[in-house]
Amino acid sequence: MERSVRFRMLGITQRSARDPGPPTYDCGLRGSTTICPMPVIAVDKPLHLTSHDVVNRARRMRHTKRVGHTGTLDPLATGVLVLCVDDSTKVVQFMEADSKDYLAWISLGAGTPTLDAEGPLTDTAPVSPLDPAEVRAVLERFTGPQQQVPPQYSAIQVGGQRAYAVARAGGELELPARPVVIHSLELLGLFPRVQDTPRRFSPTPDGWVADEAGLTFTLPEALGEFPTMLVRARVGSGTYLRSLARDVGAALGLPAHLAGLVRTRVGRYGLEHAVSLDGLADATGLPDLAALDFPRIEADPDLARELRQGKRPRRPEVGRHVVILNGELVAVVDGDGEQLKVVRAWA
Repeated sequence: MERSVRFRMLGITQRSARDPGPPTYDCGLRGSTTICPMPVIAVDKPLHLTSHDVVNRARRMRHTKRVGHTGTLDPLATGVLVLCVDDSTKVVQFMEADSKDYLAWISLGAGTPTLDAEGPLTDTAPVSPLDPAEVRAVLERFTGPQQQVPPQYSAIQVGGQRAYAVARAGGELELPARPVVIHSLELLGLFPRVQDTPRRFSPTPDGWVADEAGLTFTLPEALGEFPTMLVRARVGSGTYLRSLARDVGAALGLPAHLAGLVRTRVGRYGLEHAVSLDGLADATGLPDLAALDFPRIEADPDLARELRQGKRPRRPEVGRHVVILNGELVAVVDGDGEQLKVVRAWA
């Protein structure tokens, strides 16, 4: 898709070469085309860069050290990485639990220590013709709340040691299973090789689908010619798609690895609304209030004052809410049906 078309989809006004001023963006406030003072920006992370590489690039391009992200994306994955800039870093903690959508290419008959295409191949096995119904039944078994063992090559710490550091030194840590939630897994196709899978996709209300007129996704170099399934996944926070690939393969009696991964959504941020890495300097994104995907409570001055003082006013709301006053963020609160408890308040 042409970059100019993509900018129009985002509501961004792209300047000409003769007018290189910053683009404008509707910051979520009706009629506003001003640069958001505390932007939350969805970036389309390129292949081979770490999430920290992108953060460092953003710090240089935006001339601030106050940049964070809401969830790591592996170097061999591409797609949505949500950055919080300047004062919006205060809302990172409320976005880390956002659900995420992916397109995952799982190659069967070949396993790797990293569980992805970094390699090397350490375990191979012949793959008999796959029955799509059987594969769908296996995927269905992996939906819902469950315990998942993280990859050895991960940033998880045990006894002060990073798992990936121990793994790269030839060791292995005992990594306990962690609770995760996989909301849905949809088989989009089975292919003789990863090289035969679609690479162009477009967004639809049901998720991204193969489309020759869509955006081109770049996958890592394949480790060989192995039967590959293309899966559309929606998962909760903390889920490792590399572990899922390993576990789905094991359920089919095969070694497996994640041959490619594209994150297409984080919370309310879709890939179709992401900016390129080169566009970070002028990206305006959304203000922190618009980025918080919680129900809203319109406060009066008295309620706002009580919450900012840390009090627990009586209210009927249940669950996490955002409280606003005259369009400004007052607090994030948890309600139990009787009163509100402040999780964080803003002056």
